[in-house]
Amino acid sequence: MNNDKLGSKIEGEEYLVLHEFAKKAKKNLSKETWDYLIGAAETETTFKRNRYALDSLAFRPRVLRDVENINLTADLFGHKLRIPVILAPIGSMQDFVDGAGIAPTTAAANFGIMHMTSSTCLPGFEEVAKSVDYPKLFQLYIRGDKDWVDDNIKRAIDYNYAGICLTVDLDAYGRRERDLSKRYRTTSRQSASGFEHQMRFSWKDIDRIKSYCDLPIILKGIATAEDAILAVEHGVEVVYVSNHGGRQLDYGLGGVKVLPEIVNAIKGRVKIFYDGGIMRGTDVVKAIALGADMVGIGRLQGFAAGAGGSDAIFRMLELLEVEISTCMRLLGINSFNELDNTFLTNDNSFGNLDVLSSFPLLSEGY
Repeated sequence: MNNDKLGSKIEGEEYLVLHEFAKKAKKNLSKETWDYLIGAAETETTFKRNRYALDSLAFRPRVLRDVENINLTADLFGHKLRIPVILAPIGSMQDFVDGAGIAPTTAAANFGIMHMTSSTCLPGFEEVAKSVDYPKLFQLYIRGDKDWVDDNIKRAIDYNYAGICLTVDLDAYGRRERDLSKRYRTTSRQSASGFEHQMRFSWKDIDRIKSYCDLPIILKGIATAEDAILAVEHGVEVVYVSNHGGRQLDYGLGGVKVLPEIVNAIKGRVKIFYDGGIMRGTDVVKAIALGADMVGIGRLQGFAAGAGGSDAIFRMLELLEVEISTCMRLLGINSFNELDNTFLTNDNSFGNLDVLSSFPLLSEGY
């Protein structure tokens, strides 16, 4: 970096702020793929509420706390993660990046967190496991009968996945009008079938899977305290609070609005994952302050993948880590164990939200 004069340009880094991934991804991807990445169901109200709910949380910082040496690490199933973040499953990752599911898994391994590989993401969870020797998670959409489900889970166990995630909010495919209006289908949707099996999937199936699977079971798509309590009663290890990024049920609550009731219902009996609208390091800190143990990165991961593949995903994680550490120091926190909801308050004094409102400089041409 050249510091000869004030205002000199920083050289040698293609990405210095997170919005640059979105900017480049939009340039690289087709209109159809970009709209799929940023789109949601019907009026996209749930998606907008995800962002609104995060933006309406304001910080209450403490000072004079000696934050020279902070600890950002977290434990997940006995594995130490560099930050309390996972790369959430994206079923059509192959539409954004060469290498498909291998790209984010490689980036996560190199950075020191976990990727949750989607069952509809190419080249398939077995090939991903062969390519990247690092702890990872497997997410399964239910597209076959119980024998099909059990076979997939047992193969994931054989390939040493660290946990099994079952997505439970896809009993019908959300009407994503950005895609429908262009008659567009992602690669994972072009051959999609078997939704009737997801419709039939029930708590009895969770009990059956628990009877033979010793790996931690994660239920993704929990949006009420009632279902969170049932998940605990049926023995799952992780409740994953998610509304599918607003892609499924329209007019749902913003994700972090739901999170406190689930945290209060579970009372620390199992781990809680959260995703929904996460675009900044401050978003990660807010979710953890409300009780999440781990935070999933979805669209932001897609932006980075579309911008520059595995290397860009790695760089995105570096910048996210910088934002998290900056936020923690300015809050007066040395570790996530010190973080709770007393560092937050509600405030609604901000403007209108849109798809990319997390990155206001984009509208100014940066």
